[in-house]
Amino acid sequence: MALIVQKFGGTSVGDPERIKHVARRIAAVKAAGHQVVVVVSAMGHTTDELIELMGKVTDYASPREVDMLLSTGEQVSIALVTMALQAQGVPALSMTGAQAGMRTEPVHSRARIVDIHTDRLKQVLADDYIPVVAGFQGVTYSGEICTLGRGGSDTTAVAIAAALRADECEIYTDVSGVYTTDPRVVTDARLLTEISYDEMLELASLGAQVLHPRSVEYAKQYRLNLRVRSTFNEGAGTLVKGVQDLENQTPVRGVAADLNQAKVALMDVPDQPGVAARLFSALSEHGVNVDMITQAVRGEQKNDIGFTVAKSELDQAVQVTEEVGRQVGASGVVQDPDVAKVSIVGSGMVNHAGIAARMFQALADGNINIQMIATSEIKVSAIISRNQAQQALRLIHNAFHLAGAAPAVEAISSEVKF
Repeated sequence: MALIVQKFGGTSVGDPERIKHVARRIAAVKAAGHQVVVVVSAMGHTTDELIELMGKVTDYASPREVDMLLSTGEQVSIALVTMALQAQGVPALSMTGAQAGMRTEPVHSRARIVDIHTDRLKQVLADDYIPVVAGFQGVTYSGEICTLGRGGSDTTAVAIAAALRADECEIYTDVSGVYTTDPRVVTDARLLTEISYDEMLELASLGAQVLHPRSVEYAKQYRLNLRVRSTFNEGAGTLVKGVQDLENQTPVRGVAADLNQAKVALMDVPDQPGVAARLFSALSEHGVNVDMITQAVRGEQKNDIGFTVAKSELDQAVQVTEEVGRQVGASGVVQDPDVAKVSIVGSGMVNHAGIAARMFQALADGNINIQMIATSEIKVSAIISRNQAQQALRLIHNAFHLAGAAPAVEAISSEVKF
């Protein structure tokens, strides 16, 4: 008998029929003799609808009340999934994050989990019930509800699996697993049967939306087997695991595009010590997270310093950079909100020569100009024009021969706007 934690996302429980389908899947695992803990997200677009509702009441809401409101979305889901299980004769008990022992730091909208008190979860399991737990939320030691931010339900599931020493954590979504690239853009993207924690973490950080980076970090920390599966078919999905014994037939495992990028450049910076430290310290103090950085020599003891940030932080980044530019005597600031980052990822890259060159040649063959480059042991990234991101994905994917069978229909059902 195995202990399995299953998480079902918003699309999986998007309407009553899907909820009943999810309940049948859970019941089948229970009938096979396994213990099951279920974590669910809010139904469909519930969170967006709650935010819209809030906006009709007030122009400003305190973070505490926002968390109080948003946490109700998951409570609707757990009650309905539990009712659906009970209707099938399966003993189940819905539990909020607080009731499941989820303790968080006192930070609203983006709290981190600090501890899980598993006594009640273990008792519910011992009583042969299925705990159905609200994802995305927890409670502080003083009793305040806090939400975990984007990807919070994934993080909840992985944290519970680690705390209970589960045999596996299964993340159910509307795609069949992790693909070599976005199957909505490259229709012959191949489903990966296995991928390493580090590769998945890079892909998740680079824009692949199957798993949130925080959940992968938890899984890696506790060496937890994490499997991504489709709610709507019986496929085995993709197993995220340690690199040991990982099938690694190609040096590049995946290609990703991140459209949430913007570029900023401080022009004609004096070539002297401390200027870069001054700029990036100021950006950090204002909460701007910098991604890629380049410095170009212009001659006459002048440099240009370029960097990328999330598009949502562009205005703040430009404001801070302009102020630092005035202080150090730079000639001005240039910004470009219409860029994208394309990246290749693979643990095997470190042992293969010429990988970056092949990626750059693929982009050159498509007449795609590279504006910035960053590398690590398992990643090569390039900043390009945003309107060429789709083309770049296809060219790079083909260059590394990553194509496979056409993905399942549900994996390409959502529109991606470039």
